[in-house]
Amino acid sequence: YKDNVQDKWKDELYKDNNFVFTDNNVYPLSFKRIALWIQAIMSQLDIKKNITSHSFRHSHCALLIEADVHIKEIQERLGHADINTTMNVYAKITKSYKKDASTKFSNFMESTSKKLFE
Repeated sequence: YKDNVQDKWKDELYKDNNFVFTDNNVYPLSFKRIALWIQAIMSQLDIKKNITSHSFRHSHCALLIEADVHIKEIQERLGHADINTTMNVYAKITKSYKKDASTKFSNFMESTSKKLFE
């Protein structure tokens, strides 16, 4: 019985609001509070690099690209009206993605040349 009640309340209380950083009531945190939280974590880990909440957005986009998520899906996920914003601002290519592109191109050229001489 207890589990059923908890599930019912959880479903009724949960608000899917697309915020990444929320308080216990699922309200968005202020930028200042997020910045202080990140700063405290970075200090505890003795990391000197300047990281902001927006850094997570860029990293998330780069990881989606590496996971071969279609750029249109990434655009929608980030809430961009114009796909050029996604392409020009957020779609920074990571080192592993560059290496993968190089390998794919090399394999393509190798298979193409084999077909020419068959």
